Amino acid sequence: MERDKTARLILRAGNGDADAFVELMEQNKQSLYKTAKAWLVREEDVADAISETILDCFEHLDTLREPRYFKTWLVRILIHNCSNIRKQNQRSGLVGELEALDRDDVVRAGSGMPEDNRAFLEYLEPLNEEDRKLMILFYVWGFRTREIAELLHIRETTVKARLQRGREKIKKSFFPLVV
Repeated sequence: MERDKTARLILRAGNGDADAFVELMEQNKQSLYKTAKAWLVREEDVADAISETILDCFEHLDTLREPRYFKTWLVRILIHNCSNIRKQNQRSGLVGELEALDRDDVVRAGSGMPEDNRAFLEYLEPLNEEDRKLMILFYVWGFRTREIAELLHIRETTVKARLQRGREKIKKSFFPLVV
């Protein structure tokens, strides 16, 4: 049912219906945010990546061959844009400054975001960057391990192992008496 609605929205948006495109982006805005936040630290960079992704999606929607792969296509665009922003930041020296921030500064910087986003990011804090990305692709976007492996160009067994390792780290960090 949801897939049919999304396919209709994609078709309408591809035919120039701006309202359909806006609705498509509304459906995915929370996932876009969480994914970009896993790749990037600064809110400005997250906003830039999302807005660039929306623009790219709008401009290139006609290149999407299969509506059922819209989500994968959208995530690939977002990941590409996040990677470009990180490369720009590295060239401009911002990365060194960001690494100097301690975890509390990063959490305080995110205090303006909705409560459920903050809580979600707090659960992911104990994870390294790569494991955090996998968790978001798996739990937020709902990609299967095979799809994640294809997206990130790694083996599926690596994805499964990192997801398991990430779940264990979260469990140990937040529920030490249960482990």
